[in-house]
Amino acid sequence: QVQLVESGGGLVQAGGSLRLSCAASRRTSNVYAMGWFRQAPGKEREFVAAINWSGAGQYYADSVKGRFTISSDNAKNTVYLQMNSLKPEDTAVYYCAAGRTTLPAERWYTYWGQGTQVTVSS
Repeated sequence: QVQLVESGGGLVQAGGSLRLSCAASRRTSNVYAMGWFRQAPGKEREFVAAINWSGAGQYYADSVKGRFTISSDNAKNTVYLQMNSLKPEDTAVYYCAAGRTTLPAERWYTYWGQGTQVTVSS
């Protein structure tokens, strides 16, 4: 089993930046990709970005494309989400996930962190 711990959330004004980190306790043969999801109050959890450990590619939701960047440090089993030009609609709890694919759906991810709050003020 993989344990994931997110950090880096906080309060920022619109137009500002934050960098989220997700540290994995270990990598197993069941883990091929790392992803970020977010959930605002009263809404369903939605896909934000994903990356495979091989570095073959990064994938983004249209709503964050051009503003967010996902990256990884394999030596530290850590994935990052650099968030720039933040908007109030980015406010949500952000979750790190590990799974078998980089597909933008929760069902493909089997390990989840506890989440970190990101609040963007207008």
